[in-house]
Amino acid sequence: MAGWCYRLVRQVRASARPLDRERGDVPGWVMITLMSAILVAGLLFIAEPALEQLFRTAMEQVKP
Repeated sequence: MAGWCYRLVRQVRASARPLDRERGDVPGWVMITLMSAILVAGLLFIAEPALEQLFRTAMEQVKP
C-alpha cells in the first residue's frame, strides 16, 4: 500500500510541473514595451506639427 501511495504522489507532482521550464524574461519584456512607448511618444511629439498640417491640407481638398 505504501508503494502505491508513493507512486501516486510522484505522478501527481510530475503532472503539476510545467512541461516548459523556460518562463521568459518578464522584466526584459517590460523594458522593451516601455522603450517602444517612449519612442513612439517622442516621434509623435516631433512629427505632430507636420502631421497636423498634412491632415489640414487633406481636409481642405475634400471640401466642395
